[in-house]
Amino acid sequence: MDIAAQWIDGGFADPVFNAQAVFRAVMDAMARPGSERPLPAFARPPSPLSATAGAIALSLCDNDTPLWLDPALQASAAIKSWLGFHAGAPLANTPADAHFALVATPAEMAALDGFSQGTQDYPDRSTTLILQVSDLTSGAPLLLEGPGIEKTATIAPAQMPRHFVEQWKQNSQRFPRGVDIILAAPDGIACLPRTTRIKTMEA
Repeated sequence: MDIAAQWIDGGFADPVFNAQAVFRAVMDAMARPGSERPLPAFARPPSPLSATAGAIALSLCDNDTPLWLDPALQASAAIKSWLGFHAGAPLANTPADAHFALVATPAEMAALDGFSQGTQDYPDRSTTLILQVSDLTSGAPLLLEGPGIEKTATIAPAQMPRHFVEQWKQNSQRFPRGVDIILAAPDGIACLPRTTRIKTMEA
């Protein structure tokens, strides 16, 4: 395939409808942490950016939202061109500069406190991380509590960082500052807003 065609093709077929559908799924998942929301393959980005993560980026990012790519994605000129063409988001130089971060290999990603935490006056200026995971069921089980969860919820995303739970506890302690996470699996998404408390579950 022609290099230019790789980044021109694969965007939303119906930009308004598709963007609204993805945005609604993300908002529903944020309101009910740990619950999976199905998401059709609206986008076809270049590999290794997944269809789900690509669709989220196209829905949430624009020319006012600096976007950070992890090394696996940063290495692809096709991905950077595709995101620039379809979303228009400028690339952030560091995690701390990013409004959104796309992470293809969560197990190897930078610590959560390296991303923008927002400020006490403007906590919404923190980074929202979009993590590509192979599924939401085969990883270490996590017990979730907090707003939007009736009692508890469980989720087991694959390929998460080794010390994720400890990092997340520190993230929660920074409230109202702190990052939010969108987990992008092949068939759907789940979210971990900063208000969610996470504990490990015994096997």
